[in-house]
Amino acid sequence: MNTWLITSALAASLMAGAAYALPQTAAEEALEQQEAEEEILTDPDHELLLDEGHEPFINVDEPPTLQQAVDAASRDPDNRARDEFRNPAETLEFFDVQPHMTVVEIWPGAGWYTEILAPYLYATGTYYAAHFPEDTESAYFSEARGRYAQFLQSSAIYENVQVTSFMPGSEHEIAPEGSADRVLTFRNLHNWYMRDGEEGMENAFDAFYAALRPGGILGVVDHRLPEDRDDDEVSTSGYMKQSWAVKYAEEAGFELVASSEINANPADTADYADGVWTLPPTMRRGDEDAQRYLDIGESDRFTLKFRKPEE
Repeated sequence: MNTWLITSALAASLMAGAAYALPQTAAEEALEQQEAEEEILTDPDHELLLDEGHEPFINVDEPPTLQQAVDAASRDPDNRARDEFRNPAETLEFFDVQPHMTVVEIWPGAGWYTEILAPYLYATGTYYAAHFPEDTESAYFSEARGRYAQFLQSSAIYENVQVTSFMPGSEHEIAPEGSADRVLTFRNLHNWYMRDGEEGMENAFDAFYAALRPGGILGVVDHRLPEDRDDDEVSTSGYMKQSWAVKYAEEAGFELVASSEINANPADTADYADGVWTLPPTMRRGDEDAQRYLDIGESDRFTLKFRKPEE
């Protein structure tokens, strides 16, 4: 087996209580919470081997297996601790992500999945990280993209990551048209709906469709709102109805291939005063009923696989 060395990921910590030049929308506040949950800790002297040996990762002839990438000692321990709820190996296997593919991740946040996808795709694939626009009036978006850029500079393992921009309604060129084998988005649909409503969702799925090659796969994960709940809750709760995700995808031209309960949590009732952020890891209500929410765990999530039809 080839052995490989990965320098641990570094990124600037999200400063608690930071002041922003512009007032935040509800969607931006939700995104800030999401990025804070994914914050990657700085450890400039931390360098670990995945396996025995001394060959640097960038010199290996073969890419790691998906499980090796997930199990890499270089991943931040706090990020690894969330595997119980995010199930990255099972999720990426469900989306059939292969190391030779061109993969686009939409809004990678602080780099939780980048820690896995960048080494997995380094040797034989291509990884596009479609982050917030570089030219933006939103201080939050600008600062978040800047933190991600610093994170990418922390190790040679990220040198092949190609950063593009995505914002429904303005920035849609996430990758060259028709080039992607996979487009992946994790817990973002609710953000686009909270920010731009139906138009935001339509713009998003149209952009994904344009980037994918015929036969390419779109993988979607998001917090699930029960179908019998009031539609208005989608605008405030951080949850999204699974049927809505399917509707917007199919309207854009996608075919639903399969759904999975990999990321399901039947203990999540999705009826909290502070929405999905009531649950771990945000725990917005602090000590109030904390053990109850810890016992529930992270949110119930749908996992959907769509295909762009062959021409």
